[in-house]
Formats: sequence, structure tokens, C-alpha cells
Amino acid sequence: MATAGIPHGAILADRLGLPFVYVREKAKSHGRQNQIEGELSPGARVLVVEDLISTGGSSLKAVEALREAGAVVAGVLAVFTYGLPASEQAFSEAQCPHLALSDFETLLKAAMEAHYLNAESLNTLSAWSKSPQAWSENWLAAYEAK
Repeated sequence: MATAGIPHGAILADRLGLPFVYVREKAKSHGRQNQIEGELSPGARVLVVEDLISTGGSSLKAVEALREAGAVVAGVLAVFTYGLPASEQAFSEAQCPHLALSDFETLLKAAMEAHYLNAESLNTLSAWSKSPQAWSENWLAAYEAK
């Protein structure tokens, strides 16, 4: 969906000898006004490849566009995911499996093992990942109170 995912998807398609399509966030306002570029046959089985899943919103917009075009979406594969509760819920509601090569929890563990984080930083980042919105609101309130 996002342009950062294009290289990953194109390389994967090339290595597998499969066609590649690109899904824009919305249809172009000029030319052929396509949202999906490339040859997509009705009933084609598709894997959406992303670089990053945060809330899942952009990935699921691509899934929706592909489904509307008649494709059967096998799922979403990402390089990295934050594994946020909102994204897990969104993928579940969309009945779309998803998988990432790495995730925030693994990143935190590696950062701790390499001594890039201390326990306090780990606790802060872990709290953020459980509820980014609530964490941000609490942080802002504490900041403004200073």
C-alpha cells in the first residue's frame, strides 16, 4: 500500500515468479484513475505486502480495494508490526490474517539484551504499546502539569 512496501512486494513477486500489483490509498484523479496498478484477474489470490503495520488502517484499505476488485486476499505480510491492540482488532474484524517478520516486543527484547534500554525505558515503551492513546494522554497531562 505505502510506497515503502513496494520494493518488498516487487522482490517477493519476482522471486516467486508471480505478478505484482500496486494499490494506492485512493484512485488517481487523472489518467485512468486507477487505484490498483497492474494486472489483477478476478478471483486472483493475493498477498498484501507492507513494510510496517501500526494501526492496520492502510493495509486494510488495500485489502478492501483488492476484495472490491474481485481478488481473494490470503492475508497481509509485513516486515514489522507494533502489534498494537487496535491493529489486532481491526484485522480480526476484517477477517484478514496477518503476519510480520518482526515485532515491537522482539525489538524491545533485542534492545534490552544489547543494553540500549534500561528497565525504566522498557517499562515506558511496554506501557505505550499496550495503549498508545492512553499513554499519550497521560504523558501530555503530566507534561502540562510541570
